[in-house]
Amino acid sequence: MENAHAIMVLGALIGAGIAMGLAAVGAGIGDGLVTARFIEGITRQPEAKNTLFTNTLISVGLIEAMAIIATVIALILLYANPLLK
Repeated sequence: MENAHAIMVLGALIGAGIAMGLAAVGAGIGDGLVTARFIEGITRQPEAKNTLFTNTLISVGLIEAMAIIATVIALILLYANPLLK
């Protein structure tokens, strides 16, 4: 029975690590793409800077929310996993 518990803990640790790692990579790529399009938009149409900036902040906030949600899921896997009780 001890081996089953150790395997479940190991699975939770690996799952949490993968979830946080993929979320960080996805957020980094998403932020980079949004920022690149923002700079491109300002270059093409400087008078729309304020509108583009507002949309960029909203987009980056939503992208970062994905990483925060993945962190919460990882913490649930580690500390509130009902299978490990």
